[in-house]
Amino acid sequence: MSANEWMGLRIGITIGLFEPNESLWVNGIKQNALYLAKLLMASPCRYRVTLVNTTDIALTDALPWDRTIFETRTFVDAKDSLDILIELGGQISEAQTAYLKSRGVKVVSYCCGVEYINVIESVLFGRRMWESLFINRGYDEVWVIPQVASSSLAFLRSLRRCPGHIVPFVWDPMCVTERTRNLPDHGVYQPSGHRAKRITVMEPNHDVVKCCIYPLLIIDEVFRHTPDSIAVTHVTNANHLAHRSPEFVMLMNYLEIVRASRASFVGRYDTPDFLAACTDVVVSHQWENPLNYFYFDVCWQGYALVHNASLATDLGYYYPGNDVERGAAMLESVLADHDRDWEGYTLRQRARLKRYTAEHPALVAEYDARIAQLMGGPA
Repeated sequence: MSANEWMGLRIGITIGLFEPNESLWVNGIKQNALYLAKLLMASPCRYRVTLVNTTDIALTDALPWDRTIFETRTFVDAKDSLDILIELGGQISEAQTAYLKSRGVKVVSYCCGVEYINVIESVLFGRRMWESLFINRGYDEVWVIPQVASSSLAFLRSLRRCPGHIVPFVWDPMCVTERTRNLPDHGVYQPSGHRAKRITVMEPNHDVVKCCIYPLLIIDEVFRHTPDSIAVTHVTNANHLAHRSPEFVMLMNYLEIVRASRASFVGRYDTPDFLAACTDVVVSHQWENPLNYFYFDVCWQGYALVHNASLATDLGYYYPGNDVERGAAMLESVLADHDRDWEGYTLRQRARLKRYTAEHPALVAEYDARIAQLMGGPA
């Protein structure tokens, strides 16, 4: 194919709605679909991009995005007007795959999650995931974002029996900007002027990949050295652990910050709201997932992020691996010094984050090259 033959390609990106007015903050998958759509629409190849809903939920103006910007259709409406379908946020069935393939549509599985880890936890610990475990062997390619490639790319290549490629991570500030539009200072960090800071740990606590234990160990190390530097630590998505896990309660009772009643274990909260209302510093930890939207939202809003995301060491304040002592040293430095240049920090974070957005031509070009190869262009 010549380069002109993939100009104007019709590309669908799946979503899977459960409510007509479903929040973008339930999880990151719909945000991912929007960000990828925005990036593809920025291409000089002038792709025609459609969000394709794979469920029976009605598409109305209650959706939290502008359908005049992001065209959104049902699978039935879109299936005869596509050249490529990127399955990202909603699964298509074996029959739907066969129909698309009969029309010559290229079908891509876009993997955003730690699929291998999720499956193994399900197998070993009885965490049911029958629907999402459906293995479609009709894909032309699997595309995997960098942070999950180490754990899951080989697993997906083998089970789905098709080529697999690592594609760049895509993000955009559009969702956090819209969500904070009516918050004081648009939800951007403002120093409190107090020496004692409010620390937030906001891991999902759903699996071993993103859990609150290491952040709490780091915070406790600092609290034992300089207790007056920490006013309170809020741990979100942890209410179920505090009430249903005796092992978690036992561990927490070894921590001085818990014994001093300076830690709260609460439920699920919207990230921008909680940052603006309750947070000065965020401490985070991941295992085999060294990039995620949460980090980017936190840094875009100017909050100090102490983290171990090895694929984004120039964002926030980085410590390596599971090194509690180095994480604690970094947190102690942040508590003492961050507010001296908080405005400069925010500007630097935003400049660095632009490399993940549709405003970065090199990022767009990487996707153009991947699509060209998918369609039969040169490698």
